[in-house]
Amino acid sequence: MIKIYHNPRCSKSRNGLEIIKESGKNFEIVAYLENTPTKEELKQLINLLNIPAEDLIRKNEAAWKENFKGKNLTEEQLIEAMVSFPKLIERPIVINGSKAVIGRPPEKILEIILSH
Repeated sequence: MIKIYHNPRCSKSRNGLEIIKESGKNFEIVAYLENTPTKEELKQLINLLNIPAEDLIRKNEAAWKENFKGKNLTEEQLIEAMVSFPKLIERPIVINGSKAVIGRPPEKILEIILSH
């Protein structure tokens, strides 16, 4: 089952969702701003994406600039920042089995939904 961490107000996220719908595959939408991932879920996502926590953060968001910019944060502190401010989480994130990708550009999603 494909899972997309989705923000309906984000055009890249909407484009990513459209790509998944057009694939005809079953999928689940996680509205992560309402259902914020736990620290454990974020750790699993980061692991699947095979990136450092910092690469999952949107650094242009006001919450980042006001609270965290210029600070030397640990992986754990970065994850806690995303739990406290879910808008910081990059989007969309798509998971298909043991593979995950940040859909920027949205066409990257094709790499993991067509491989199964």
